[in-house]
Amino acid sequence: MPDSIYIHNSHNVSNLVYHFVCPTKYRRIVITETVDESLKQICEGIELRYDWITFLEIGADKDHVHFLVQSTPDYSPTKIITTIKSITAKRIFAEHPEVKKQLWGGSFWSGGFFVSLCRYRHKSTYTDKIIMPIKLK
Repeated sequence: MPDSIYIHNSHNVSNLVYHFVCPTKYRRIVITETVDESLKQICEGIELRYDWITFLEIGADKDHVHFLVQSTPDYSPTKIITTIKSITAKRIFAEHPEVKKQLWGGSFWSGGFFVSLCRYRHKSTYTDKIIMPIKLK
Protein backbone atom coordinates (compact mmCIF):
# COMPACT_ATOMS: atom_id res chain seq x y z
CA MET A 1 0.00 0.00 0.00
CA PRO A 2 1.44 3.39 -0.93
CA ASP A 3 2.25 5.98 1.76
CA SER A 4 -0.07 8.54 0.17
CA ILE A 5 -3.45 8.02 -1.47
CA TYR A 6 -2.31 10.40 -4.20
CA ILE A 7 0.04 9.62 -7.06
CA HIS A 8 2.40 12.54 -7.70
CA ASN A 9 3.82 12.97 -11.21
CA SER A 10 5.71 15.89 -12.74
CA HIS A 11 2.58 17.53 -14.18
CA ASN A 12 -0.32 16.04 -12.24
CA VAL A 13 -1.48 14.64 -8.93
CA SER A 14 -4.15 11.97 -9.15
CA ASN A 15 -6.24 9.58 -7.14
CA LEU A 16 -7.94 7.25 -9.62
CA VAL A 17 -9.21 3.96 -8.22
CA TYR A 18 -10.97 1.55 -10.58
CA HIS A 19 -13.11 -1.45 -9.70
CA PHE A 20 -12.84 -4.02 -12.50
CA VAL A 21 -14.81 -7.26 -12.78
CA CYS A 22 -13.52 -9.78 -15.32
CA PRO A 23 -15.42 -12.99 -16.07
CA THR A 24 -13.68 -16.10 -17.31
CA LYS A 25 -14.31 -17.27 -20.87
CA TYR A 26 -17.79 -18.80 -21.22
CA ARG A 27 -18.17 -18.14 -17.45
CA ARG A 28 -16.53 -21.52 -16.89
CA ILE A 29 -15.82 -22.41 -13.27
CA VAL A 30 -12.03 -22.62 -13.44
CA ILE A 31 -10.82 -20.43 -10.57
CA THR A 32 -9.80 -22.72 -7.74
CA GLU A 33 -7.87 -21.78 -4.61
CA THR A 34 -4.56 -22.61 -6.31
CA VAL A 35 -5.46 -20.58 -9.41
CA ASP A 36 -6.52 -17.72 -7.11
CA GLU A 37 -3.16 -17.80 -5.31
CA SER A 38 -1.31 -17.88 -8.64
CA LEU A 39 -3.40 -14.97 -9.88
CA LYS A 40 -2.48 -12.87 -6.85
CA GLN A 41 1.23 -13.67 -7.27
CA ILE A 42 1.06 -12.79 -10.96
CA CYS A 43 -0.58 -9.48 -10.07
CA GLU A 44 2.25 -8.73 -7.63
CA GLY A 45 4.65 -9.21 -10.54
CA ILE A 46 2.58 -6.92 -12.75
CA GLU A 47 2.69 -4.26 -10.06
CA LEU A 48 6.49 -4.49 -9.92
CA ARG A 49 6.85 -4.37 -13.70
CA TYR A 50 4.39 -1.55 -14.40
CA ASP A 51 4.73 1.43 -12.07
CA TRP A 52 1.37 2.81 -13.23
CA ILE A 53 -0.63 -0.16 -11.87
CA THR A 54 -1.20 -0.62 -8.14
CA PHE A 55 -3.47 -3.43 -6.92
CA LEU A 56 -5.36 -2.43 -3.79
CA GLU A 57 -7.51 -5.58 -3.55
CA ILE A 58 -8.11 -8.76 -5.54
CA GLY A 59 -11.10 -11.00 -4.93
CA ALA A 60 -11.91 -14.12 -6.94
CA ASP A 61 -15.05 -16.15 -7.33
CA LYS A 62 -15.28 -19.40 -9.30
CA ASP A 63 -16.04 -17.68 -12.62
CA HIS A 64 -14.95 -14.04 -12.24
CA VAL A 65 -12.40 -11.82 -10.51
CA HIS A 66 -12.69 -8.37 -8.90
CA PHE A 67 -9.69 -6.05 -9.13
CA LEU A 68 -9.44 -2.78 -7.21
CA VAL A 69 -6.68 -0.92 -9.06
CA GLN A 70 -5.14 2.51 -8.64
CA SER A 71 -3.52 4.12 -11.68
CA THR A 72 -2.60 7.44 -13.28
CA PRO A 73 -4.62 9.48 -15.79
CA ASP A 74 -2.00 8.70 -18.46
CA TYR A 75 -3.61 5.30 -19.07
CA SER A 76 -7.21 4.50 -19.93
CA PRO A 77 -9.17 1.86 -18.01
CA THR A 78 -9.15 -0.27 -21.19
CA LYS A 79 -5.34 -0.13 -21.39
CA ILE A 80 -5.06 -1.05 -17.70
CA ILE A 81 -7.36 -4.06 -17.84
CA THR A 82 -6.00 -5.24 -21.21
CA THR A 83 -2.52 -5.31 -19.70
CA ILE A 84 -3.73 -7.19 -16.62
CA LYS A 85 -5.83 -9.70 -18.56
CA SER A 86 -3.19 -10.53 -21.17
CA ILE A 87 -0.39 -11.16 -18.67
CA THR A 88 -2.52 -13.12 -16.21
CA ALA A 89 -4.01 -15.31 -18.96
CA LYS A 90 -0.61 -16.31 -20.35
CA ARG A 91 0.84 -17.05 -16.94
CA ILE A 92 -2.18 -18.99 -15.64
CA PHE A 93 -2.21 -21.18 -18.75
CA ALA A 94 1.52 -21.82 -18.31
CA GLU A 95 1.25 -22.62 -14.59
CA HIS A 96 -2.08 -24.50 -14.69
CA PRO A 97 -2.41 -26.68 -17.82
CA GLU A 98 -5.66 -28.16 -16.48
CA VAL A 99 -7.27 -24.73 -16.86
CA LYS A 100 -6.12 -24.48 -20.47
CA LYS A 101 -7.69 -27.87 -21.11
CA GLN A 102 -11.05 -26.68 -19.71
CA LEU A 103 -10.91 -23.48 -21.76
CA TRP A 104 -10.10 -25.11 -25.08
CA GLY A 105 -10.68 -21.88 -27.06
CA GLY A 106 -7.32 -20.40 -26.06
CA SER A 107 -8.64 -17.50 -23.97
CA PHE A 108 -8.79 -17.35 -20.19
CA TRP A 109 -10.85 -14.18 -19.94
CA SER A 110 -14.09 -13.19 -21.61
CA GLY A 111 -13.75 -10.30 -24.04
CA GLY A 112 -15.71 -7.92 -21.86
CA PHE A 113 -15.31 -6.42 -18.42
CA PHE A 114 -17.04 -4.14 -15.93
CA VAL A 115 -15.31 -0.99 -14.71
CA SER A 116 -16.36 1.60 -12.18
CA LEU A 117 -14.46 4.58 -10.86
CA CYS A 118 -14.65 4.70 -7.08
CA ARG A 119 -13.65 7.33 -4.59
CA TYR A 120 -10.72 6.38 -2.42
CA ARG A 121 -12.55 7.30 0.77
CA HIS A 122 -15.14 4.69 -0.18
CA LYS A 123 -12.52 2.01 -0.89
CA SER A 124 -13.44 0.35 2.39
CA THR A 125 -17.04 0.06 1.17
CA TYR A 126 -15.89 -1.75 -1.97
CA THR A 127 -13.55 -3.95 0.02
CA ASP A 128 -15.99 -4.80 2.83
CA LYS A 129 -19.17 -5.25 0.80
CA ILE A 130 -18.04 -6.45 -2.63
CA ILE A 131 -14.56 -7.92 -2.72
CA MET A 132 -13.90 -9.47 0.70
CA PRO A 133 -17.13 -11.54 1.03
CA ILE A 134 -16.15 -13.54 -2.06
CA LYS A 135 -15.03 -16.95 -0.87
CA LEU A 136 -14.07 -19.87 -3.05
CA LYS A 137 -15.92 -23.02 -2.07
